[in-house]
Amino acid sequence: MAELKIIIASTRPGRIGFTIGEWFETHAKEHGGFDGIELVDLAEVNLPFMNEPHHPRLGRYTHQHTRDWSAKVAEADAFVFVMPEYNFGYNAELKNAIDYLHREWQYKAVGLVSYGGVSAGTRAAQMIKQVVTTLKMTPVVESVSIPFVHQLIDEEEGLMPNEIMTGSATAMLDELARVTEALRPLRTRAAS
Repeated sequence: MAELKIIIASTRPGRIGFTIGEWFETHAKEHGGFDGIELVDLAEVNLPFMNEPHHPRLGRYTHQHTRDWSAKVAEADAFVFVMPEYNFGYNAELKNAIDYLHREWQYKAVGLVSYGGVSAGTRAAQMIKQVVTTLKMTPVVESVSIPFVHQLIDEEEGLMPNEIMTGSATAMLDELARVTEALRPLRTRAAS
């Protein structure tokens, strides 16, 4: 089995991404398809906008925050991005976090949990696919798209998922585990 990192993309005050991330983390642990599961909050990672002088492809990082981020991403075998939609796209903090690194992302599967209003964040999910595939990541087709997300948040209980959400999460985790295992030989060769 493998190590899954669930990355919460939203960093703004009042965000609901953390609540959604906690729900997905619980669901992923119950699923059992991954040995290790870690919730990674970009608000806590707190990367400044790209301030490395060298291209990420070189891996010559000059700042400790980059070395820490590199180690965190490198230890993962797969990812889930929990992402909002801002103006028909994904948020700048997620793009920045991706752009800091290069080799660390390669040959890893990625699942997308998007949320928003009527579109459920699906436009942002589509836009990020061209970025992750450029880094040799493999986005799985199965996804979790949460429309009208504010209607599903209870201040005391957190996210109140419906059957469609839990079914989608299970299907995505099933496929994420399969693709992660299929990519293992490529990750092994890239690391050596």
